[in-house]
Amino acid sequence: MTFSELSSYFEQLEKTSSRLQLIDILSELFKKSSEEEIEKIIYLTQGRIAPFFEATEIGMAEKNVASALANAYGLTKEEVLKRYQKLGDMGLVAQVAHENFLGHAIRLSSSENFVSSSRISVSEVFDVLTRIAKITGAGTVEKRQTLLSNLLKKLDSISSKHLVRIPLGNMRLGIGDPTILDALAKAKFGDRNKRKELEGAYNRTSDLGLIAKTLWGGGIDAVYKLKVQIGKPIRSELCERLPTPEKVIEKMSFGSAQDKGTVDVQYKYDGFRTQLHKDGNNISIFSRNLENMTNMFPELIEAVREQVKAKTAILDAEALAYNPASEEFLPFQETTKRRRKHGIEEMAKKLPLKAFVFDILYKDGKSLIDEPLYKRLEILHQTIKEDGVLIPTKNQKVSDPKKLTLILEDAISKGLEGVVVKKLESKYEAGGRNFNWVKLKRHSNGELQDTIDCVILGYISGKGKRTAFGAGALLVGVYDNKIDEFVTVSKIGTGLSDEEWREIKTKSEKLKVKNKPARVNSLITPSVWVEPRIVIEVLADEITRSPIHTAGMDIGHQSLVISQDKNQKTKVQRQKPNDQIGYALRFPRLVSFRGSDKKAEDATTVKELIDMYRSQQK
Repeated sequence: MTFSELSSYFEQLEKTSSRLQLIDILSELFKKSSEEEIEKIIYLTQGRIAPFFEATEIGMAEKNVASALANAYGLTKEEVLKRYQKLGDMGLVAQVAHENFLGHAIRLSSSENFVSSSRISVSEVFDVLTRIAKITGAGTVEKRQTLLSNLLKKLDSISSKHLVRIPLGNMRLGIGDPTILDALAKAKFGDRNKRKELEGAYNRTSDLGLIAKTLWGGGIDAVYKLKVQIGKPIRSELCERLPTPEKVIEKMSFGSAQDKGTVDVQYKYDGFRTQLHKDGNNISIFSRNLENMTNMFPELIEAVREQVKAKTAILDAEALAYNPASEEFLPFQETTKRRRKHGIEEMAKKLPLKAFVFDILYKDGKSLIDEPLYKRLEILHQTIKEDGVLIPTKNQKVSDPKKLTLILEDAISKGLEGVVVKKLESKYEAGGRNFNWVKLKRHSNGELQDTIDCVILGYISGKGKRTAFGAGALLVGVYDNKIDEFVTVSKIGTGLSDEEWREIKTKSEKLKVKNKPARVNSLITPSVWVEPRIVIEVLADEITRSPIHTAGMDIGHQSLVISQDKNQKTKVQRQKPNDQIGYALRFPRLVSFRGSDKKAEDATTVKELIDMYRSQQK
């Protein structure tokens, strides 16, 4: 496949506002992809040259890409940056610059060194981007610019537009991992609903390119055989919510054969969810959203080497900033300061981390995710040496709601979020969110005390003082994981300082899009749409019903009305019901930005929101 053909599909994907059309377009693209190139096409569609968890970054800043464009199209760097400031998208700058340059070359009858269409293949483009990513040492910036510039000279305008977005990490296609899985299923099985056939391997390996290549080469049986691997993060198991200790015990302890009526209780820490991989002396650390964070946390690397009594292991942990002087754990906002690419050693001394290890998923060549929790915990405590940076979480077995209440109150008195309650016989369900794990936080009747993770979908232009910030209110939503869509839940105009408004403006500037993203379901049209990437933590007084917000609203549902006309012919019409109503937040205010440890698909789900609403009503 040529990169020009691939770019034509990218163009279709960018223009559609329907998730079902995204699936159809991707499915058609995948059908045309060979076994040799399907993996590369998957990664390029994600704006990558490797899975998200691999620390293989192309590493070109806007100014460097601008220099490459200037060199390719006979412009100055300043001209390119000026156009970028006006258009807000380096891809559009590349497209317009290419068209102007080509037109000028044709007028001068000297276009033999520049092509209007290109036969360069996807694999050739992928290989050049890989070479750019691997360049190190003296002259790195200039060498990368030259490679990108030479590649641009071989492409047509549409291909140039999509190429330059890749090193900037902003493809503007609005495609989530579930949508790619749907498209793979439709391409191979003719039915997107067979995505479930692929989800197990995805949850174990987090690598869509590997799954596609395996499916193309060996079929579904080969996909089933993809196992947990050191160096490939397992997708995290997540918690459901319940309102009270009584409900937790009632819901979770019934029918437990291991220790009837008993659950496991652990403190809930608010830090970085980290997955620690050990392969001899090689240590890898991954975030909840699959980012490779290994180089950020040198003390965790050393701790895994020193404290883990196994040649190979995968541990699930929560890392928090710790103040040695006061012997107290610091708030999440302090912990986030450890996310940096420079000054790592210095910050590690100022804000050292402790990691509470609460699960073990792999040890000495054997996956443990299918073992029951009580057995995994036994193995965990046998594997980690005490008295170090890694701290095996303290577990308590509970069957009495009163005792669970005391543990919850003790956790809150220590400044913690609450507790996590787990079924003793549960397997580790990678990527799952169910009642095997339940989080329990402080809760007061008549007031919503648990926060909600929302995604910024757009903003409404400000008036008066807020005109300077460019935003007066945010349109935010939650995630419908059943259909891979973001649905609206509130507009937020309070609770933000001037500095936070400026930060939102800065964060969203590169994510602005002209049209509503295909995976966004909204009845409200903001002044500016943004790609759903920024996660914020929101506190509200309560959850209410709303006819204007789409969270929990069945927009796609239509009733059938059957009638007969005057000629006795049967007519079937589809009619929307008038009582469609969603869920919304009352008096919402921003608590913090959570984009550093959560991606948009990790936001609160519609199901969680409805469960919170029902608990609140009770």
